[in-house]
Amino acid sequence: MTTASYETDGRDTGHDRLSTDSPERGAVPSPQSESRAKPAGAAQGRTPPVIRLLVLATFVVILNETIMINAIPRLMSALHITEQTAQWLSTAFMLTMAAVIPVTGWFLQRVPTRVAYATAMGAFLAGTALAIVAPSFEVLLGARIIQASGTAVMMPLLMTTLMQVVPAEDRGRVMGNLSLAISVAPAMGPTASGLILQFGSWRLLFAVVLPIAALITWRGLKRLENVGETEVSTVDWFSVVTAAAGFGGLVYGLSRFEGGEAGVAAAIVVAGLVCITVFVLRQLSLQKRGVPLLDLRTLRHRTYTVALIMMSVAFMSMLGSMILLPLYLQSVRGLSALETGLLVMPGGLAMGLLGPSVGRLFDRFGGRVLVIPGAIGIMLALAGYTQVSMTMPYWQILALHALLSVSLAATFTPVFTLGLGAVPPRLYSHGSSILSTLQQVAAAFGTALVVTVMSARATVLTERGVTETLANLDGMRLAFIIGAVLSVAVVGTALLLPARAANAVAPQAH
Repeated sequence: MTTASYETDGRDTGHDRLSTDSPERGAVPSPQSESRAKPAGAAQGRTPPVIRLLVLATFVVILNETIMINAIPRLMSALHITEQTAQWLSTAFMLTMAAVIPVTGWFLQRVPTRVAYATAMGAFLAGTALAIVAPSFEVLLGARIIQASGTAVMMPLLMTTLMQVVPAEDRGRVMGNLSLAISVAPAMGPTASGLILQFGSWRLLFAVVLPIAALITWRGLKRLENVGETEVSTVDWFSVVTAAAGFGGLVYGLSRFEGGEAGVAAAIVVAGLVCITVFVLRQLSLQKRGVPLLDLRTLRHRTYTVALIMMSVAFMSMLGSMILLPLYLQSVRGLSALETGLLVMPGGLAMGLLGPSVGRLFDRFGGRVLVIPGAIGIMLALAGYTQVSMTMPYWQILALHALLSVSLAATFTPVFTLGLGAVPPRLYSHGSSILSTLQQVAAAFGTALVVTVMSARATVLTERGVTETLANLDGMRLAFIIGAVLSVAVVGTALLLPARAANAVAPQAH
């Protein structure tokens, strides 16, 4: 669809753009907000500087979500902790993200872009600096929580700003750049840590990141402009508590399945779901007064909801494979952490390099021509991994990982663009917060599912006299089968997505 048709048929314009171009019904934009918002998206066909800055910052902070995976043996030795305790450095990061992100919808509406950016990067820098000098595991864990608090703000901030400053006809291309942060960063975390750990202790992971993050923060504060309008509103602290307890408890409970504590884990998951139910009911009540912490009216838009489901399952598959593949390569095939990182690096690089190209194809042809083949590619790659063995050629493993990475690249950009493009501007911050929260829950669920399935199957086979290596290998095969079955849902939801985002005007809030 051309730009002209957007202007004449009323789709994906007006309510899909910044309110300074077409004010939200009942909202009167201020002259100051008009003057500061227009330049950011004025140059059609070019990525606004504000987006480039935010993508770079988001890449750095999200990279830290998975950067500790290869450092676990070093941490166990240096801090005298068990493997399960060390895993908490990654689990606590996801837990904090899931607990904080639901609050960001309200936070991003209330503060200017620069304040949100300074808050996020300031927290991340403080946590990184503390991690470098952490004398004990408890201090390092606290540093990771502080890091995650800043990271939780960056992702919704980036997506919300993008939807405000980029015209609908350019969003696919710009959202392609966003995929560098949301998908490549966690995929490259283990590779980056494997390389860095060759030159020093685990503290070097944070020492390398700190000056880079500080430089990005300085450049951002120097060049970043405020975008959009702020709204003065109060926060419902009951919603904050139930959101943190619900989403945080759900992620924590899912992570406990990895340790074989099924009964305790199930109880925590149920308690988390109860808190989420209370949170949802509270938001429905607050929506009637126009002051929800997280506006659930985004879910009334069918395209957004379908995209949310597809993104969650696809992200679950990606994180599940990210956990299983290193375990297979190191535990079964005997590769080192560095060799494993180098083997999966081409796929991660391909995902990042293809992001902008996928975005341009989306702008030209729409989402279906990318999402459907991408979903099928995800399914085929995971099906291929069900055949892992003691002798599978490394080129085949690399090819399957590359297929999975390329397929995910073809899927994520259109799904994010279609989903957020289907909601009105006043709901952008809430839509991006819900989407980011579901990412963390999907990551935790995918990790817990594959590890639990693999461990349970391996335990049964070991009790039957099968060697530990072969038992683990069979458990991994079964876990990959589960992932392949889940990927069928990705294909099914891909068929439900439209080529372009539907009109984001209806349904209106009442």
